[in-house]
Amino acid sequence: MVDRGASALSLPDDWPAHPDPILALNRMGSFDWDLDAGTFQMDALAHEIFDVRPEEFDGRPESLSPRVPPTEGRRLDAHVSQAIKDGSENYGAYFRVRRRDGTLRWTHTQGYIRRDETGRPRRIIGIVRDATEELGEAEARREQAAQDEARRQQTNVVQITTAALAHAHTVQDVIDVLKDTHGVTHLGAKSLVMGLVEAGRIRLVAEGPAGSFVPGTLVTRIDEQYPMSEAVRTLAPRFIESPEEFAERYPLLWPHITDLEITSAAYLPLIAQARPIGAIGLLYNDRQGFSSEDRNVLVALGSSIAQSLQRAMFYEQEKDLAQGLQQAMLPRSIPSVPGADIAVRYRSGSLGRDIGGDWYDVIPLPGGRVGAVIGDVQGHDTHAAAVMGQLRIVLRAYAAEGHTPATVMARASVFLHELDTERFATCLYAEVDLSTGVMQVVRAGHIDPLVRDTDGSCRRLPVEGGLPLGLSALFGRLEYPVNTLELDPGQTLLLCTDGLVEQPGIDLDDGMQTLRALISTGPDDVRDLADRLIDVAEERGGEDDVALLLMRRLGLDAQRPGGRLQQHVGPGDPEALAEARHMIRAAVRAWGARERADEIELIADELITNALMHTEGSAIVTLRVLTGLDRRLRVEVEDASSALPRRREAGESGVSGRGLLLVDRLADVWGVEARGGGKCVWCEFLVPDRE
Repeated sequence: MVDRGASALSLPDDWPAHPDPILALNRMGSFDWDLDAGTFQMDALAHEIFDVRPEEFDGRPESLSPRVPPTEGRRLDAHVSQAIKDGSENYGAYFRVRRRDGTLRWTHTQGYIRRDETGRPRRIIGIVRDATEELGEAEARREQAAQDEARRQQTNVVQITTAALAHAHTVQDVIDVLKDTHGVTHLGAKSLVMGLVEAGRIRLVAEGPAGSFVPGTLVTRIDEQYPMSEAVRTLAPRFIESPEEFAERYPLLWPHITDLEITSAAYLPLIAQARPIGAIGLLYNDRQGFSSEDRNVLVALGSSIAQSLQRAMFYEQEKDLAQGLQQAMLPRSIPSVPGADIAVRYRSGSLGRDIGGDWYDVIPLPGGRVGAVIGDVQGHDTHAAAVMGQLRIVLRAYAAEGHTPATVMARASVFLHELDTERFATCLYAEVDLSTGVMQVVRAGHIDPLVRDTDGSCRRLPVEGGLPLGLSALFGRLEYPVNTLELDPGQTLLLCTDGLVEQPGIDLDDGMQTLRALISTGPDDVRDLADRLIDVAEERGGEDDVALLLMRRLGLDAQRPGGRLQQHVGPGDPEALAEARHMIRAAVRAWGARERADEIELIADELITNALMHTEGSAIVTLRVLTGLDRRLRVEVEDASSALPRRREAGESGVSGRGLLLVDRLADVWGVEARGGGKCVWCEFLVPDRE
């Protein structure tokens, strides 16, 4: 723990200039940890204490993890983080180092935190020393103390183990604590076994030393003649004080473990809320019998393990529930989008049952366009998840209706504000035309997107943005600037929530730089790259959720736009109408559709005429060639009316009412799409491939 009683290290600005002789005389090694660069320099004695050869150490603190057991590393990281957080100038802590031969040795470190004028930590300078002899002498003094001191020592073992178990989140964490902490080895046990009660049976979750597994004991019945089953069945501990007693009481098990040279064993029921949830067995090879003090200590240890194990089981159940609920709010599947390779990932935070409001979505749009959404609702609870689900659905609906990206974001903000919730949400919406690569990006308080180029380099796209959703409606600032960018073939767009970027003690710019480095050195495939980024987030931990969307625009070989022409035709403008007809005629012939030229020109003219006559507004005519399994020519006529076209009976002498009939007869397929404040009537014609 932090040595608050020790005086702060008083070091000159250029330390360490000449500390080596003084530190060496006191058997102390020194280190210099540059927090900005992430480098960790040590002198020769520090290398010796960590049992690391200079040529094996690359100057990164994480490279020392093979020498520091996970539980020790987490505890040491907590000390350092707390000292940095509360503004302390120094810290001190005892921890253990695992040497090359596998032995654990106590070590003590003391560090001085150097900060800049803003108070931000920049550097940690300190010392490490071998504390084995120091702690060994203290242990020897305890062994020589009176009997009451010995009993207090055994009680401390339970307290130490209980303290370590308090940080265990999962069942595996509990097992790791029991195997790694100093408490169990103080009790003299050679190994332990543990089983959990599941559906009236006991499933083995920890099987003792390597090679000691007994076939047929992975899952056993509670009524079988095994010591663990008997402890669960009777809710009472079983103390076996000699090999002869073991062989007599448990003849099914003893023949399989004789090679372990077991001299005694203690099997403890794990009882929580008056019901057994499992059992643990401690196996000894150097003791005979158990005193009353030993039995009391072991029973207390079993009670502590049971409570921690129940918490871990509840935590895993709650986390599974939270992840299930969150996944239910996210899209069940991502649609296949021609012209793009897309991967999405989600990682829940380390908050047990708390649910985050992060989400992603992919929205196929007409005309070879696709919408990509990433967002984060404020909070980590079921309310945030509920708001997220509603917001995702309405944003998808607004985009599918054909609204512009700025309108989609503004309407989503108004919707969130009208939900009468105090939550706001950050969001980023990108609409990409995969045939041209033109990308329109709208940002509502969210972090900027990233783009990975074809050469692997990654850059941040600074885009102008507006207020988060909900807040912009509250303050009447619904204007969202649209940033027009271009996504070239082979480039990958990355959208993520801040859980992938933000880290404790590191500002956003540094986090973005780290993320860019990960992307640059990551695999080319978007799914493999997404897996790597999520794995890094998982290793780093953290309480925030992570949502991630990667979209790689495919090359021209996979998506070949055949052409696109557009003409605006105003009402009462015969010249524009004539130009539109000329454009259609020329395009049909130029694109190799002469065989269907008359049909295409007739249908296009009919759609334009209907738009001008029945909407009293202008029309936008778009012709494009779509390639894929079949080559198709698509005609789109967009107007400002939301009224849908309908079929009418023309009568024998009527001059109108046959438009949709012609469209239905001559076009291979046709339909109507909502386009924001109006609609688009489209039809497609199969045309032969050009030589």
